[in-house]
Amino acid sequence: MNFFTFRIEQMIFLALAIMFVVGASVRADGAGDFKAKCAMCHGADGSGSTATGKALKVRDLGSADVQSQTDAQLTEIITSGKDKMPAYKGKFTDDQIRGLVVYIRSLAKK
Repeated sequence: MNFFTFRIEQMIFLALAIMFVVGASVRADGAGDFKAKCAMCHGADGSGSTATGKALKVRDLGSADVQSQTDAQLTEIITSGKDKMPAYKGKFTDDQIRGLVVYIRSLAKK
């Protein structure tokens, strides 16, 4: 193994480490934002089984129906609102909305 190959491997390792840390922080922020703004209706687990969620007939965020939507569709719903869900444009940054989409993906039923 020469010096050049070793440096490339180091750079790849560093890039992967950074992606892991950034990805984890986005998920953590998404979870916090979800808990602060979304859980009152959608529930801590995203199931919508809160009193407000049942009254508004919110969908289970872990369901196949929600999970089959694209990231762009989920982003649009969070940004612009849908039915009785308010729009969060201007209340969340684009990064926060991306974090929420990542968090919603983590709620998928296994």
